[in-house]
Amino acid sequence: MRARSCRVFRSSARGSTASGLTRWLKLVTALSPVICYDKVSAIVHRANDDGVTLKEAALNSATSTRSALMRSSTLRWWSGKASAAADPTVGALPFVLSLIAGSTDIIGFLGLNGLFTAHITGNIVVLTAHIVAGDPTIFSYILSVPVFMLVLLLTRLLAGGLERSGMSTLQPLLLVQLIFLVVFLVLCVTAGPWSSADTLLAIIAGMSGVSAMAVQNALVQISLKGSPTTAVMTTNVTHFMLDLGEALVGGGAAKVAEPCDRAMRTLPVIVGFTIGCGLGAACQVAAGLWSLALPTGLGLLACAMGLVHR
Repeated sequence: MRARSCRVFRSSARGSTASGLTRWLKLVTALSPVICYDKVSAIVHRANDDGVTLKEAALNSATSTRSALMRSSTLRWWSGKASAAADPTVGALPFVLSLIAGSTDIIGFLGLNGLFTAHITGNIVVLTAHIVAGDPTIFSYILSVPVFMLVLLLTRLLAGGLERSGMSTLQPLLLVQLIFLVVFLVLCVTAGPWSSADTLLAIIAGMSGVSAMAVQNALVQISLKGSPTTAVMTTNVTHFMLDLGEALVGGGAAKVAEPCDRAMRTLPVIVGFTIGCGLGAACQVAAGLWSLALPTGLGLLACAMGLVHR
């Protein structure tokens, strides 16, 4: 059976370029652990007999085989759906996430005594300034960085378990972020505002916001590969300006196309974060900590977009 499959493969691939042959081999090898060798062999035979591509043959295969493929990351990558740019719904998701990060960060800063929830290293700067000036040290500043790091680690472990189960990581991680945002909102509107930032509920509320942003940072890296970060604007602005400069330098259409594409993917995130900050600040002035309904509502929208993607 294997020998016959190899003959069919060589026959189907005859005349292809070296890169095409390599791609065929990679795809067949990647599919084997997902749906077992015999089913992969059947797909190769169908592609050869019907004169279609491996992708078309796989998508037209038996229901159980197709279901297993669609649950795997292999076919999502093969179909171009693993990157945000390939799926219109997921392509808009980084913009929505940047709105969430910008609004959450500014509301936390204004409503929780200067706590940064998204720009987490800013808390180190503020903490150091408090120490040098002799001002009281706020415990949330100290706790935010290790909490952020711990949640990043736990998110990666959760995503790893989902990947081993053949499940998509995007929807579950968006849901986890939404849960943290809901906890952040509920604690702030029921127990806040606080006269002291070191009260227990104020600390728990702040760490809920920090955790939400940690999950968001992780899910962009894990589930939206190729997308710019949605909460670290210094990096995004740097990449955008360098890509713009590379495009202006020129050197041929091929050399200009890539930096232009990267710049066009980065710009909406920068704009989204800026808009999020403006909207969050305006809502905070008008509604106090109830303004956290804005990023929470956007988090719900992000979850809905993730479900549409699935």
